[in-house]
Amino acid sequence: MNYRSAELKDIPGIILLEKKYHKNSISEEDKADGYIGTFFSENKLQRLIEEENSLVVACDGNRVIGFAGAASWKFLMQWPVFQPMIDDLPNIKYQDKILSVDNSYQYGPVCIDKDYRGTEVLHNLFERSRLLMKDRYPILVTYVDQTNQRSFQAHSRKLELDIVKRFEFHGNQLFVLCYDTSKKTKEFI
Repeated sequence: MNYRSAELKDIPGIILLEKKYHKNSISEEDKADGYIGTFFSENKLQRLIEEENSLVVACDGNRVIGFAGAASWKFLMQWPVFQPMIDDLPNIKYQDKILSVDNSYQYGPVCIDKDYRGTEVLHNLFERSRLLMKDRYPILVTYVDQTNQRSFQAHSRKLELDIVKRFEFHGNQLFVLCYDTSKKTKEFI
């Protein structure tokens, strides 16, 4: 298994995973196994790779079997859909710090092929992503739909992200989770 920063050649594999596991394309019965709520277009993926250097992939041979996105709030500001999250940052306190676009970033989505879930892939993707962002931002912020219990458990229990509040976003109830990026990811057991 190889974990690395995404390259332009990885975009088709990332899009394939997005299409397979997005909440609008996955079957209702498969939603219990987790899904993603954000879909990045080819253009956005290219910009994440080239401008942010914040997209990580897991590859089994030449096949992309997982990815973890991350981006600065300043990068995300150009899309109005992220504005409610940005506007809410001053209402989030984590480790005695009020969050801002300068001390935090958005982590996610994370998507792993079903055949690789429950393995070390999530931990390794998360750690690789953390390493890319830790020198830029001390605090990671992510949003998990309350109906996506597999993702919530993976992030809160396995990766030990801290639940800081609930947030309503376009009619969806989300958990807001944070993580201190100076803290090495707990080893996979």
